[in-house]
Formats: sequence, C-alpha cells, structure tokens
Amino acid sequence: MGTGTVQSSDRRATVSLFSRLRTARGQSDPFPVYEELRSRGRVAPAPWGGHLVMGFDLCDRLLRSREWAEPDQRWRARQGRSSRWNTPSVREMGHTLPALNPPEHTRVRRAAGSFDRGSIQQMSKGVTTTTIRLLDALAEQLRDGEADFNAVVSEELPVAVIGGWLGIPSADWPRLRELTHDQVFAQELLPSASQLALSDAATRELRAYFMDLVRERRARPGDDPVSRWIATWDAIEPDREKADAGVYYLALFVLLAALETTTSMLSMAVLALLDRPWWWDPLAADPELVPAFVEESLRWDPPTHVITRVATRDGELDGAAYRAGETVHLMVGAVGRDPERHRDAEQFDPHRSAPGHLAFSGGIHYCLGAPVARLEAQTLLRELVRRLPRLTLVRRPRWAPRIAFRRLLDLDVAPA
Repeated sequence: MGTGTVQSSDRRATVSLFSRLRTARGQSDPFPVYEELRSRGRVAPAPWGGHLVMGFDLCDRLLRSREWAEPDQRWRARQGRSSRWNTPSVREMGHTLPALNPPEHTRVRRAAGSFDRGSIQQMSKGVTTTTIRLLDALAEQLRDGEADFNAVVSEELPVAVIGGWLGIPSADWPRLRELTHDQVFAQELLPSASQLALSDAATRELRAYFMDLVRERRARPGDDPVSRWIATWDAIEPDREKADAGVYYLALFVLLAALETTTSMLSMAVLALLDRPWWWDPLAADPELVPAFVEESLRWDPPTHVITRVATRDGELDGAAYRAGETVHLMVGAVGRDPERHRDAEQFDPHRSAPGHLAFSGGIHYCLGAPVARLEAQTLLRELVRRLPRLTLVRRPRWAPRIAFRRLLDLDVAPA
C-alpha cells in the first residue's frame, strides 16, 4: 500500500475520532478519544491537513522552539479569502498578543508589562474579598437546596477581578462576559459558520466598547492599566491611531483570556474536588495542599485543549514530513495524561513530585495572566473548603460545543 493511501486512511480514521469529540459524550469526556489518537503515535495526520501532536515532551519542545510560529496575520492572509482564518473576528484576533511573532510579539509583550509578585500581592486582598462575597451568595442559594456553582461563583470571580483591575464599570461586566463566550469561537479549532457569525458580531461590539474606553482614558487618565498602556504606547508609537489600537488590542486580549479560560479553570478545579470528596477535609485542614491540587487539576483537564503552531521550515516530526507553512495542533489537553510523561497518568494525584502540564502554553507565549489565574483558583478552593460544608454534585455538568476551549455550562451543587 502506498504512503498516500496510508495517510488517507489515517486521516479518515482521525475524522471519525474528531466527530466523536463533537458529541455531548465527547465534550464531557474527550479523554477516551485522545487515548485512541495517542495509540496512532505521537504524531498523527489531521483531517484538514497538517498534524496532531500527542506526546508531552514533543509538545513542550515545539512550544519553546523558534522554528514553530504562531499563525500570524501574514500566514492567515495567505490562506485565502474564503478560509475561516480570514473571517472578521479571526483577523481581529490576529492583532492580539497570542497571535504575534517576534519582533512584534516582543514589542507588545513589553508594553503589556507583567503580573509580578508585588502586583499579585496587591490583588490578593481584593480576590479574597470577592471570593468570600460570592461564596456567601452561593451559601444563601444552597439554603433552598441546590445552586449552580458555575453561574454564581466561577463566572463572576474572573470578571470582577479583571474588570475591577481595568477600571470597567461593574454594570458592564455581564454583557462583556456574554460577548466573550461568543467571541471565543474565533479561536476554536473547527468553528462552524454559525459560530463564526456569533464571534464576528461579538468582536464588533467589543471593539466599539474598548475603543471608547481608550478614548475616555486618554481624555481622563487615571491610575489603571489602560491609562498606563496609553502612556507606554505613546512613548513607542508616534502615530496616535496606532497607539490607541495597540492599547485596544491589549485590553481586548486581557479581558478575553481572563474571563474565558479562568472561568473554566475555576469550575474544573471544583469539579475535580466534587468528584473526589475525600479531598475536602484534608484541604480544609492543610491549605498548603491547595496549590498542588490546582496544578493537578490543570494537568487532569486544562481549560485549553489545543494550541496551533505553524512550521517556519520543512522538516520531520517523529518521521512525519511537514512543509513550511503547515500547521501542527498540539493536543495539550491530552498530553497531561501522557503515560510516557506521568506514572499512573489516569490517576488524579496532587502529591505528584513533578505534576507537569502545558495548561498555560510555553516558551515566549507562556500565559501572561497565569499568576492571576492561579491566585483566583487557589483562593477559591481555600475559602470554599474553609467556609462551606462539603458539597456534592447534583448532576453531571453540560459542556459547550467546543474542542479547543473547554467550558462548563453549569455545575449544580448541593450540601452533601
């Protein structure tokens, strides 16, 4: 049998597996499908071209390698007008930090700054206060029997933390959260036409909102990140319109990343605890165990399951040939359970000596907001087990129809 026939057969088999990922069962538990994909090797042909990478060490190496780039604006433009890569919302995301390559990425990352230890310490008190307020609201609802943890706590904490940090009025938070859930389809692995239409509409509204915010802060600067970004961009970009656009793309990126992935991270960490109630009392008795529990939940089921990269030159991956400009899709949701990386990979074990996950990506694109996300998740678990009696899962949660970006639609809980 010729190589082309073998690859065609492999691609058809992978199509079948990805069809299963799109079902309700596949959304709730994609890991059996990942195991079948892994059985085909660390590198497998993707149904739409390019390759899927299933090995932890290989994904880690590609994320750190300068030979693999983001699918940036120039690459997207070459895919043609009819490609999903050239819909309005996808083109807009091509200007944000995660889609940039050096030297532009270096320039924008420096302008963005970082969440250093001092910044995290300053945010910590506000995160704790907000977490306690939300858990009190949850406790109030639980008096009637059950409550949706996702809606009451996980959806509210990230928007309060980042919305407050950016100086966005709290009245605007609910709408921005709704727009974020629609906009993320522009970043999905295989978005449908209807999903991209939702993303296009959400992106238009988000652009109008944040450009107004930038103009307002330029007219009346304050002690907030947007005002500081304006000053930074003015110092490096003489064109006022380009400077304002740079600030807009930073604000848009921070909001989208903070609301979408952190919300999922919070609910999934709590779901991991609800599925393992024997951990409730040990976490309450020893809060120092909480960070390890959070890291293990990120290994077990991270908010982002797929990261895409583009080859900058021809080469081979585990014997699979690729050409410059071809994509690889790093299955980071699967590699957390790679048995070549982790002993007893299918066991949830916060006591692992080296947890190891790629939930926050790697290399120069390591997540800017990882310290804030960890702060929120650790604070939430500490306060949850300290303030509330043990909770139980009322019913299995529903999941949004996605592959790359995991999202629980509900997390119904009740007192145990």
